[in-house]
Amino acid sequence: MREPSHHAMTPSRQVCRSLDEEHRALLEMLGRVEQALVRGTAADLARLVGPLQHHLEHEVGRHFDFEEQQLFPLMADAGDGDMAALLTEEHGHIRAVVAELAPLARAATVEALAPPAATLLKQLLLELLERQVSHIQKETMALLPLLDDLLDEETDRRLAFEYAAG
Repeated sequence: MREPSHHAMTPSRQVCRSLDEEHRALLEMLGRVEQALVRGTAADLARLVGPLQHHLEHEVGRHFDFEEQQLFPLMADAGDGDMAALLTEEHGHIRAVVAELAPLARAATVEALAPPAATLLKQLLLELLERQVSHIQKETMALLPLLDDLLDEETDRRLAFEYAAG
């Protein structure tokens, strides 16, 4: 794999900036969930679970699909197929956690969960936190700088438009 370029902190391509902004928004939300898990009450957690679940079901799926369909093939073509495969595998693990979390999260927004379900919800949230934060770090350090180098202006514009159109 190539060394990430010097502009790893602020992506120059539109599509990379969009993904980076979504990463930051999700990290901020996950941080609030972590605070609620560590220091908060069941009510604090219940208030966050709904927005988190909505975000996971809608935004994360769209984000992953776009990366897998549009960006990872470009990486593979450029000789970075191993990284694309690793990120795709991580998407699968995160999707599995999200799928298991979904019914619990929906239930938690309606009423307080009984102990076995409440415990499972917390375990799944912790697993999600760990997997998602690690995944975002990889994408920030490897995927975004690579795409910044790979994409020309025209491709970037087209991809950014497709992504915004959803």
